Amino acid sequence: MSQFLRHFLLAVQFFTRIPVTGTLATWVGYSPAMLRASAAHFPGIGWLVGAVAAGVYALLVALLPPGVFTPLVAAALSTVATVLLTGAFHEDGLADVCDGLGGSSEAARALEIMKDSRVGAFGALALVLVLACKLPLIALLGSLETGVQDGEDIVLLLDPWLVPAALLAAHVVSRGLPLLLIRVLPHVGDTATSKSKPLADQISLGSLGAAFLWCFMALALAAYALDAIALIAACSFAVIALLWMGRLFSRRLGGFTGDCLGATQQVCEIAFYLGLAVGI
Repeated sequence: MSQFLRHFLLAVQFFTRIPVTGTLATWVGYSPAMLRASAAHFPGIGWLVGAVAAGVYALLVALLPPGVFTPLVAAALSTVATVLLTGAFHEDGLADVCDGLGGSSEAARALEIMKDSRVGAFGALALVLVLACKLPLIALLGSLETGVQDGEDIVLLLDPWLVPAALLAAHVVSRGLPLLLIRVLPHVGDTATSKSKPLADQISLGSLGAAFLWCFMALALAAYALDAIALIAACSFAVIALLWMGRLFSRRLGGFTGDCLGATQQVCEIAFYLGLAVGI
């Protein structure tokens, strides 16, 4: 249990802005091997981020006046909360990947562009398009909770916890799936300076098993509010997105970098919401 907590808190320290400092940081410790082992808890970070997103969304829906735009406002501000919590870690990876792949067809040059901390036209466009997809999809799911007119009565179509459950599941699953890229693709970043250097080695099957246990628990909890068929569709869309991203990175870069993992998380999250909406 002590080792479990250390690895989990190291993942919290690495992937969020939650302070793990002072005596606690000393107790947690650090080594490349520990950071590699903490990969098993990336979906656990999704539990934290998803819980914050779900809580902010539910609170705003309760406080704001009912209206057509209420789900959209709640979706936007819950997304702001997740960005503040993670420091836009994955969004930054997405922007870097799009700048690299959009800026050059040569793998070496694309990797060089991805190291540049400045955001270019392709990265900026990617961020705009991601938000343009994510926010309306969450708002669409929120609008489905209100029900339809059936004569004189309003019939509630879906569980009122649909969106909070979807947010939790999406953040967890979208952080679990990219770990498969570590398993099947080589690391092609500059391991001397890369933030993902400890992840350059292939992830163990034990860590993958622990990661997907986090995912299973989130999906089991979400199943109380979401239809099983819709959940299957959401997971299927997310897996298809993963396969597409993996093929893209293999073909264009010959492997993955830390930025590729962040970009994959963003795409898989959106695919999860889309699949859920289609399934419903």
